[in-house]
Amino acid sequence: MTIITTALLAQTAAPAPGGGGLFGNPLVFMILMMVVMYFILIRPQQKKQKEAQNLQKALAPGDQIVTIGGAHGTVTTVHEKTVTIRVAEGKIEFDRTAIASRISPTVESK
Repeated sequence: MTIITTALLAQTAAPAPGGGGLFGNPLVFMILMMVVMYFILIRPQQKKQKEAQNLQKALAPGDQIVTIGGAHGTVTTVHEKTVTIRVAEGKIEFDRTAIASRISPTVESK
């Protein structure tokens, strides 16, 4: 090495140890982003799935329901994996997972 190269290398500043604070480490930032994504995306979806499962388990004859296709009807029979609903003058058998929501009866005042 020449004297000039040695002098230039000696003048370069060494990196500061521990500089950058908490978010200076990319691993900490990635873990923080995963935690945020969990609470924003994954957790609400799990809650919706649990509510849908509870609705499907609680179906009983006489319940007014709406399917995921938008068909409105009244539950006539409930089987292990299927539900038969009355739509207009006919009956249709749907899979339990095709039930989107239950319509709560409205109370009409006279």
